[in-house]
Amino acid sequence: MSALVSTAGGIATVTLNRPRRHNAFDDALIRELRGVLAELAGDAAVRVLTLAGAGKSFCAGADLQWMKRAADYDEQQNIADAEALAGLLDALFCFPKPTVACVNGAAIGGGAGLVSCCDIAIASAGAKFGFSEVRLGLVPAAISPHVVRAIGVRAAGKYFLSGGSFDAAEALRIGLVHQVTTAENLRGAVQTQCEQLLHGGPQAQRECKKLLRRVAGAESGDELNAATARLIARLRAGTEGRAGIAAFLAKRKPPWAPGKK
Repeated sequence: MSALVSTAGGIATVTLNRPRRHNAFDDALIRELRGVLAELAGDAAVRVLTLAGAGKSFCAGADLQWMKRAADYDEQQNIADAEALAGLLDALFCFPKPTVACVNGAAIGGGAGLVSCCDIAIASAGAKFGFSEVRLGLVPAAISPHVVRAIGVRAAGKYFLSGGSFDAAEALRIGLVHQVTTAENLRGAVQTQCEQLLHGGPQAQRECKKLLRRVAGAESGDELNAATARLIARLRAGTEGRAGIAAFLAKRKPPWAPGKK
């Protein structure tokens, strides 16, 4: 299983379980996670959801081998594939119960997107974040509505355009995470937060999440999901995207990198 689920005391923990791939997601993991979220959303015994990663990383984003395969899809296959990721992010963002990200390590690209979709995020001091898509000739399209909502246009612009990484302290400063703690205390901090959430009324919390989206003018919609999916599908099948992914997999600089001959 690429996603492990455990429940105790009204708290469900979903653990991304591809540690050898740094929990990078592919089409199979996306389908699995969407199924898990749908099941837990309908389980009245589950009051709070936590999202964590097995091994050293939280989630390294999209599996580049998967994206390389997707670049060879025809247009409709490519768009459908990208829309599946947008749908997963939307399902997490719109999950009807409180969600807490337990960021134990690197959260890059789509991994940071998962963090931004959660209501609350707690990270270990050693966690790393970044949006490296431009360095592959791509853009963080599917995650962009959620990331911009979490950290604002200015901060998103800085890291989207540079593709650089940043640490947990910076993630806290810009609002991507709410709390930073030691690796040893991370699970305890997440547990404490979840126990606090259990004091809220389930119906009130569902309505509160709807209220926040409505007041912020951020109701999720098929039109936005489709637009972002089309964008990433077009870029990863394009010349620059193919070259960037190929360079990364070959451990060489992409054509546009400084110093590239």
